[in-house]
Amino acid sequence: MQREAIDAARRILREEGYGIPVDVEGIARARNVTVVRQELDDSVSGVLVVKAGHGIIGVNDRHHPNRQRFTIAHELAHYLLHQECSDLFVDRSPVFFRDETSSGGVKQQEIAANAFAAELLMPREELKERLNERPIDALDDMSIRRLAARFGVSAQALTIRLTRLGLVPDWVSAEVG
Repeated sequence: MQREAIDAARRILREEGYGIPVDVEGIARARNVTVVRQELDDSVSGVLVVKAGHGIIGVNDRHHPNRQRFTIAHELAHYLLHQECSDLFVDRSPVFFRDETSSGGVKQQEIAANAFAAELLMPREELKERLNERPIDALDDMSIRRLAARFGVSAQALTIRLTRLGLVPDWVSAEVG
């Protein structure tokens, strides 16, 4: 499920052509999904409602813009990959389903949606290319923050992504998290 999610994100990036930061709202619009920012309970980062083939993503307008971008990408993954399972998804934060050991369907969907969002917003090849051009010290907070800002994501999301891709040592994410 996770591999399919990553492949789907890569396919979208190839089809769209993209800049950094990735225009996640433009990608959603191109796929018949409306994004609405609204006041939601603090614990809810986003919701997806699917009706008659159209998706509506509600994003918590009180969350940081970088968090909103990740939420949009995450909900878009549910729309593209999981709408046959449900027409309503509510994602509460923090939801960090980072492991691949769960056999539960819902947890696997959340892991896949996070993998899709990470690949869409922080494409592996783009990250590798940037780090080859200009290596960063993973413990230099400013370097991480600058790169995260360039991709429109949080420093924590970037550090997790770099660790998962093996581009920084595992112990770095423990330091940041």
